[in-house]
Amino acid sequence: MEETRRSFDKELNDVQQELVRISIGVAESIPKCTNVLIERDLSTAEAMILADDDVDARIIDLEDRCIQMLALQAPVAGELRQVIAALKICAEIERSADLVVNICKAARRIYGHEFDPNLRELVLKMSDQARHLFSEAASAYRDADASRAAAIDDMDAFLDDLQRQFIQAIFESHAGGNIDLQVAIQLAVVARFYERIGDHAVNMGEKVRFQVTGWLPEQSGAARHLERATQGSTTVGEVGSLKENR
Repeated sequence: MEETRRSFDKELNDVQQELVRISIGVAESIPKCTNVLIERDLSTAEAMILADDDVDARIIDLEDRCIQMLALQAPVAGELRQVIAALKICAEIERSADLVVNICKAARRIYGHEFDPNLRELVLKMSDQARHLFSEAASAYRDADASRAAAIDDMDAFLDDLQRQFIQAIFESHAGGNIDLQVAIQLAVVARFYERIGDHAVNMGEKVRFQVTGWLPEQSGAARHLERATQGSTTVGEVGSLKENR
């Protein structure tokens, strides 16, 4: 029994460490794909697109290991939350890596087109904030830091604002004749890719909070729904009482 326990602990620790390594790799790839976009570096774009196969393979392996732990080790309580959190974080990392690849593919589609300094500056700001969010998510998971994980949602608001600024700048650049419609559309899609990376970082933070404390984001929404339902019932009851008094 003790040997089984040690084996489970080691396997779980190995999975978590590998997840941290992949997360850091994805965070580091964000400025690289941005450089591909700005500098029109087709060779690096191709290399990053091909490298995504390695991320996919590593994530699939981790998911399989998590499923085996659930099926064969039957973890409970805090250990069960750790395995479930790892399994769900796998999906967030894999999708974020795909978004990095999508930015590289967008860079290939608009190859040969210039865009003005304001757009370049905003792209760099979005990239830096997306990288920061993902790095924070990886660090929060590594340290099992629920407070740090909770702060990621607030930091994501800045990335959302940058995306809105970028979309407005795209409209202005297109109206001024600096970029054609197809380039404008591709850049708007790229802005969405950065914003979605931030969303996945927020989701990772939520999984960390669940792992550490058992908190679920759905609980807040359910509590609000229950409160509204209770208030509605009270209002209906009060109306009924008024009718009876008449």
